[in-house]
Amino acid sequence: MMPTEGLMPVPVVAGLIRDGHFLCLAGDEAALRQLPPGNWIGGTIPYFMSATGAVVSRELVYVQQIADFLSPPRLRFYDAASLPQLCRNAPEHGYSLLIVPAFSACHSDFARHAPNYEDMYLKPLAGWVAGTHLDDLGRASPHVVYGPTGQFSSELAVVMDVALPPSRFAHIDIVNRFKPGDGDAIRFTETGFSAQTCQVNGEPTHLADYLSARQIDTRLPLVADYCGASVNVSFKQVDTAAKRVEFYAPVFPGLSYRLATPAELPGSLAAGAGAPATFACNCILDFLYTGQHGRPANGLAGPATFGEIGYQLLNQTEVYLTIC
Repeated sequence: MMPTEGLMPVPVVAGLIRDGHFLCLAGDEAALRQLPPGNWIGGTIPYFMSATGAVVSRELVYVQQIADFLSPPRLRFYDAASLPQLCRNAPEHGYSLLIVPAFSACHSDFARHAPNYEDMYLKPLAGWVAGTHLDDLGRASPHVVYGPTGQFSSELAVVMDVALPPSRFAHIDIVNRFKPGDGDAIRFTETGFSAQTCQVNGEPTHLADYLSARQIDTRLPLVADYCGASVNVSFKQVDTAAKRVEFYAPVFPGLSYRLATPAELPGSLAAGAGAPATFACNCILDFLYTGQHGRPANGLAGPATFGEIGYQLLNQTEVYLTIC
């Protein structure tokens, strides 16, 4: 029997598509452009966590099959104006998979406003942010793909809505190996993917100066408590000359952020999961920073992305969805 999950050559993936499977795909743009139209959505990324370890490939495609649905899943594009209707349009009993191209208006809108979308947190939503090979940053744009027509887009988001039988339920988990440290409390006055000034323990300061003076390891994210969950904001760039710090996710006013400290996790991140993950993804920063190359994925294989979606946008976090 042909496998329907994992890293595969393009001809094998094309065969699955022609057989009518519903698929969520991740691969380099050149690989995805070789695939025929069909029941799939996809996003560009050449970094993967596989069953045997971390892999960088421009030729292989990561396949996650969608099964156990009540009726054929619904695939659609969203633009930035319609994206807030994402959860309202989702099935009443099921889940949605969302892929957003990095650096697009959809990426920015979702990152800033998703917690306030209608029906958010009431319907399971998972997904990831498409990217590029890091060697191609500034030269290639991340894309998502609407499989029924084969259309690529660097601006639209693509969604698969999956209705489940009444006896099946979708469950989303996030695995965050970081926790807030016990250091300074950092607060911001504006929502954004960048910041110049902030308050450190109530005192106004330039964040870039603060990070530089203390020689902060920016491989560790900022962490804040979002209604009981620790959520990371990863550093993208610290420009000390411009006194500007850029992030991979937005910071929000009204929250206290602290620099992270790594938390010890069980050996297998999949431990305790009652069923194999239907969908999983991890972060490109973990792929780069934590020596994952050659390490097994511990049952949660998938793309290593420019951002993870577990209801809202996440950084340096593993997201997985199981059906039970």
